[in-house]
Amino acid sequence: MASKKRKRIITDSDLNDLALLSVLNQACFNYERMQSIGFTASMGPALKKIYKDDPKTLEKVLHDNLEFINTHNTLLPYLQGLMLSLYEGKEDPDTVKKIKISLFGPLAGIGDALFWFTLLPIMAGICASLSSQGNVIGPVLFFLVFLLAFMLRFPLARIGYKTGTAALDKIQENTKRVSNAASVLGVTILGGLIASYVTLNVKTVIDIGHDATVSLQTDFFDKILPNILPFAFTFLIYFLLRKKVNTTVLICGIIIFAILFSFLGIL
Repeated sequence: MASKKRKRIITDSDLNDLALLSVLNQACFNYERMQSIGFTASMGPALKKIYKDDPKTLEKVLHDNLEFINTHNTLLPYLQGLMLSLYEGKEDPDTVKKIKISLFGPLAGIGDALFWFTLLPIMAGICASLSSQGNVIGPVLFFLVFLLAFMLRFPLARIGYKTGTAALDKIQENTKRVSNAASVLGVTILGGLIASYVTLNVKTVIDIGHDATVSLQTDFFDKILPNILPFAFTFLIYFLLRKKVNTTVLICGIIIFAILFSFLGIL
């Protein structure tokens, strides 16, 4: 299918503003929705420009972007630029939301691996060594690395926008497939996060006589399904969130639960 020309609404200046506003990503950070408020605030001006004649859709898009997101700050403008190009092309907001969900996790992994676990530790070691010798190049060089990471936001916003523009025709031709694939990838990533970060082990051991014992964790729960307790606990929290239980109450409840059962030697 030939690519359809469309009127461009988002300008290079808008993308520069988006990249600059993306530093707000950690603003109003909270444990319920992580970076969503800062994320939506930085997207807001461009979204208002796209949907200035459609306030109902603008309301839905802003509401969608207030849902949970936690990604790497430096790579964030790439995702935002891509999303803006899809919104500008009048792609279904639900499809864009699913694409966002499927991408923010991998971008977080890539960004953390490149910046927090590789570039910055290496540069910190080099610069600390120079600084300890009284060399002014140490702090200056470390500042320049941070400045470079900040300046990357501007080309990344444009690359993301161009990626979305180039892919728009294909996405629109295969909206259902893209939507389903994004949903599957998002669910897979969340499942991996549950297995990696949620830990719940029962330490209780039952003496059944004749010098034999049974561990509830290894001989019972793990035999039914490995990691069944973290799985069940995660869905319990999800169920309570769906029932509109206050997030602060849940966090305090989890802390009390962990301390109490740990003190009793059960967990």
